Amino acid sequence: MPVKNRFAELQTEITAWRRDLHENPEILFETHRTSALVAGKLKEFGCDVIETGIGRTGVVGVIRGKTDTAGKVIGLRADMDALPINEATGLDYASKTPNAMHACGHDGHTAMLLGAAKYLSETRNFDGTVVVIFQPAEEGGGGGREMCEDGMMERFGIQEVYGMHNWPGLPVGSFAIRPGAFFAATDQFEVTFEGRGGHAAKPHDTVDTTVMSAQAVLALQTIASRNADPVDQVVVSVTSFETSSKAFNVIPQKVTMRGTVRTMSPEMRALAEKRINEICEGVAATFGGTVEVQYFRGYPVMVNSEEQTTFAAGVAEKVAGACGEAPLVMGGEDFAFMLEERPGAYILVGNGDTAMVHHPQYNFNDEAIPAGCSWWAEIVEQRMPAA
Repeated sequence: MPVKNRFAELQTEITAWRRDLHENPEILFETHRTSALVAGKLKEFGCDVIETGIGRTGVVGVIRGKTDTAGKVIGLRADMDALPINEATGLDYASKTPNAMHACGHDGHTAMLLGAAKYLSETRNFDGTVVVIFQPAEEGGGGGREMCEDGMMERFGIQEVYGMHNWPGLPVGSFAIRPGAFFAATDQFEVTFEGRGGHAAKPHDTVDTTVMSAQAVLALQTIASRNADPVDQVVVSVTSFETSSKAFNVIPQKVTMRGTVRTMSPEMRALAEKRINEICEGVAATFGGTVEVQYFRGYPVMVNSEEQTTFAAGVAEKVAGACGEAPLVMGGEDFAFMLEERPGAYILVGNGDTAMVHHPQYNFNDEAIPAGCSWWAEIVEQRMPAA
């Protein structure tokens, strides 16, 4: 079962939606224009129910099949928000908003799900109910958590939920997926060492916070090399190093380090948090300083359900002819919150040989639209076949 002909017919229209979204990116929960556009399209398509303001600026549409004897309800989710990046593509539809860019392809995800919603509203060739979910604030804001905490799953009776992300490096329109842990838990830490500042020519009269911090940066890498089982995944990255003095000849009183932790299991997550605290406290004690450690838990591990992953891969094979095994991804994905509440699966669709996501020269590949839309539609029609 290849790409549906209807999506080949709709590709030009869906591409126009996508490029309009690309030209008008919005950050985090500030997706007011995007949410209004989505709600307007769903109304135009004839969705049975349209709810806005879920999870602050999320939009949900309900499409009922020709029959509902099975009583099944499936959720399909796309993210809508952009990133705080200045675009460098030079496209004629490049972002018109400074420091805002669809550098992760959420414009494509939204457009593809809108295309699938249009088709499903036209045909209704399924037995059950589809809930199309358009989520804000995936890029660090936890919009998926907000929509779940707003009671979305219960309010719309969602039983299973499916998501999709484009992936540069995969051939255009191909698919890849894996069961179990897929995207990492993403946490942040802030560590402030305090010592006794002084003149750089008299280090013996100081408690040097730069030495403490440098030792801590190196020691934190032993979490991966000496604390974690070699088959477990953990990445600890110190990404910011800020001192209380910018002078060349002053040993600073304070140094603040910030960074991220990526893990693939609750156990490894807990171990990493514990060891960051222990290592930093030990380093401070060794050099005669003090330390304050703050650890902020972000998105949990995103875990694909076994049964739904097998089903989603089978649908991908019918659309594209094959479905590859996706790699473990140490990036985060807040679809994890939805998968904690309901069984489901998340799949990658190929974006071709393009710049990687989160790069100022990235652009969603519109040639992936028919495959992505077809996968959404087939998820519904095969999981809830018409009675």
